[in-house]
Amino acid sequence: MDHSPAFRLRRFLNWFPLGLTYAAMYMGRYNFNIVKNDIGAWYHLDKAQMGLIASAGFWTYGLAVALNGPIADRIGGRKAILVGSLGAALLNLLIGFMFLNGDASKVLVSMSLLWSLNMYFQSFGALSVVKVNSTWFHVQERGVFGGIFGIMISSGYFLATTIGAWLLASFRSWTVIWFVPAAAMTTMFVIDWFLVRNRPSHAGQADFDTGDGSNAASAEDAPLPLGDLFRKVFHNPVIVALIFAEFCTGFVRQGVMLYFTEYLQEVYHLGKKDHLFWWTGIAFMGGGILGGLLCGWMSDKLFQSRRPPVAFLFYLVQVAMLGLLGMTLGQGSTGGQVWAVILLGLTAMFIFGVHGMLSGTASMDFGGRKAAASVAGALDGIQYIGSGLTGFGLGWVLKTYGWDGTPLLAGAGTHGHQPANAWIWVGCIIPFSLIGAFIMTRIWNAKAGAGAH
Repeated sequence: MDHSPAFRLRRFLNWFPLGLTYAAMYMGRYNFNIVKNDIGAWYHLDKAQMGLIASAGFWTYGLAVALNGPIADRIGGRKAILVGSLGAALLNLLIGFMFLNGDASKVLVSMSLLWSLNMYFQSFGALSVVKVNSTWFHVQERGVFGGIFGIMISSGYFLATTIGAWLLASFRSWTVIWFVPAAAMTTMFVIDWFLVRNRPSHAGQADFDTGDGSNAASAEDAPLPLGDLFRKVFHNPVIVALIFAEFCTGFVRQGVMLYFTEYLQEVYHLGKKDHLFWWTGIAFMGGGILGGLLCGWMSDKLFQSRRPPVAFLFYLVQVAMLGLLGMTLGQGSTGGQVWAVILLGLTAMFIFGVHGMLSGTASMDFGGRKAAASVAGALDGIQYIGSGLTGFGLGWVLKTYGWDGTPLLAGAGTHGHQPANAWIWVGCIIPFSLIGAFIMTRIWNAKAGAGAH
């Protein structure tokens, strides 16, 4: 697309703060992953019980993002990101004060409730990003946007993991890990208020035909009736296939992200306060950025803006990366710890690449400008339904069978059974990558335009 320098600058000033907001919201979402071991140890909760808190949040997010998709389509992405960032900031503050004041006698119930409310507001994040950018990016530019979406996600993981680990190492209390994301989200709320606009014409630029079959003149002024919106989403076989694929992505993604800290600690004896652990966030960010950009570039340049072929390849590479994680090479050595961190980054590369492509790019392609948030909500929602199974489900499996088929004993991370491998963990995840790859073969030639009217 031949955009003017002024348009490109204004578009950057629109998507960049939006992306930073999404990254800050991720920090307020994945801080739980960093401290759940500490919470569990302090309040004597096992993996399955902590997994219940995670599942409550995942499933709340999954339902909320599906319900809020049509709302975001009607109110616009700008209002949606403002509501989401402010609400999530307030909930992170409440959680921090709850632990700071020691008011957590029934932590399983209170944390599940507050975390679910946080995840409700978090659900507006991806919807807003997709909705706003569906009017700013032509379909031929959206593969690149998929890479940008991956960068946003990866930056959030970096903030949650690296900054979170630094905060844990620098402060005596892990409650601070809730306050920093709250401050970041509040700051971005103010910036978004002044910079983010729903469409080019709201920012002094000309609207244009985005090539997805939606009407440039009425894409926002005349929202689709809810009945038409749901028919557009659920009567499209490509979107339905993507929904099933994202269910698999959700299990794979959170199956890794929710338990990588325990994997490093119990299998490789690498704790959150070790300097090498901080590099995990950098590995996730680097891998996610490369995966998002590579996935977007390949789909636009090698497959004529078709998304399924690239997603198919990435799903297959996920299987290889997960297999290497299961082998747990180099245990008992610093080199092995370094290898594990690098391998987690490579795994993230192919997981985040698919997620950004399907949730970020394909939702705009097949939803069009009028239904972009609704399709994103359906895809992201079902993804978090799959994610919810990794909370109590995978947590119960690991509590019962351990990493290698031998249940972990008390203190297993340091004095008890040393896992010989992690095949139980990755063995639960790999089938979902294979199913995702198979689904992509069923919609191999799907392309924007046919389903976006």
